[in-house]
Amino acid sequence: MRLTIMDNTLSLTSRHFHLLTAWFSPSFPIGAYTYSHGLEWEIEQQKISTLNDLTLWIQGVIKNGSGWVDAVLLRRAYEATENEIIKINDLALSLSPTFERRLETSAQGNAFLKTILEAWVCCQDKHSSPLPDDVAYPVAVGWVAKTHDVPLGPTITGYLHSIVANLVSAGIRLIPLGQTDGQRCLNSLIPVIEDTTKSTLKKDKVYLGSMSFMADIASARHETLHSRLFRS
Repeated sequence: MRLTIMDNTLSLTSRHFHLLTAWFSPSFPIGAYTYSHGLEWEIEQQKISTLNDLTLWIQGVIKNGSGWVDAVLLRRAYEATENEIIKINDLALSLSPTFERRLETSAQGNAFLKTILEAWVCCQDKHSSPLPDDVAYPVAVGWVAKTHDVPLGPTITGYLHSIVANLVSAGIRLIPLGQTDGQRCLNSLIPVIEDTTKSTLKKDKVYLGSMSFMADIASARHETLHSRLFRS
């Protein structure tokens, strides 16, 4: 079976589909549900209180913030040689704007890679990886997708979708919103995910940078909240 994704040049076999579905499932043990990406502080300050507020905030993260940066880093890791990927990982970690955001990407990256090497690895020796002990999440995903021959485009789409789904879930719990509103939010953000993927895949050199200052500030201020449900 072959599933066409986005255009005729980006297609998935059924095996690739199963891999991506498993890797980006909420049940994959990376602890994604424990991070809000600064959203908890925004809601605590009553800056986000409606479905529209949540949708616009997540849209900014994906189009102009860490979602975009992660997508570019994932592509670079996917296309990198073993000698290049260490430098890309160092860059990814250094771009984390706050302590909590660095924890978010490294803790998830380490857990993702550990699980892959112990349960899902193929096309190489078990427990073999050129990546260091501390690895950024998009770098780990890019390297793993490449070693499993999963197409880059669908990998980026799945990665971004998992970020959006996790933030929607956090918003449902924190605002709170109903489950149906959560699905409305997710549905409305699908075009944003697809556009970001397409922009990341442009053949020319893509811009690596963020313009989501309030999300970064929210992450920094989250560290000082007196009571927190999330780690970021």
